[in-house]
Amino acid sequence: MSKKWAVKRLTINLTSGEAEKLEKYCSTTGRAGTDIIRELVRSLTIEQTPNADIK
Repeated sequence: MSKKWAVKRLTINLTSGEAEKLEKYCSTTGRAGTDIIRELVRSLTIEQTPNADIK
């Protein structure tokens, strides 16, 4: 089964400590960094204000 994604490529800058922490987490869990970052983004909450133009 293949997944079709509407992709937007994103480049992030991490400190060496952040990158190491992500690499260790990925190694420990057996998951890809992309999956971890995607999951973290999905978990974000956005406060809705009456005049917010968030799409």
